[in-house]
Amino acid sequence: MERIEYGFGQHLMMDGYGCDREKLMDLDAIYDFLSRYPSEIRMTKIMPPYVFKYSGKVPEDWGISGFVLIAESHISIHTFPDKAYLSLDIFSCKEFDAKAAINRIKKMFDIKKVEIKLLDRGHEFPKVIRTVQDFVRSERVQMSAS
Repeated sequence: MERIEYGFGQHLMMDGYGCDREKLMDLDAIYDFLSRYPSEIRMTKIMPPYVFKYSGKVPEDWGISGFVLIAESHISIHTFPDKAYLSLDIFSCKEFDAKAAINRIKKMFDIKKVEIKLLDRGHEFPKVIRTVQDFVRSERVQMSAS
């Protein structure tokens, strides 16, 4: 019997401080990043990115937000140019090189300080459903035989 593997995937959460203000304001560059980056990390973009300028109740809270759905999950970004800050998530059921992603994003936005959280999500999620089905069937056969 094939061994059952569990785990949904990686979730990289990145907070960048001291970013280049001009880059955080560049809606077109952020759109291009979200459009091209999935293929750079061997993911499958399933829709064009959605990127927009946000203006909050507090004037300095304005920024650019965007996301792109990928077959493996999503990539999202929120920028706050007046605070030189960004938050970015890459969530994927397919493994990716988180260290390379962090370095790429740090360079792209000239991030001076970064906070990183990398989680493994869905610890009980069966990776290959066929293996789980075969296991359950074999258990049922064993139970009915006893």
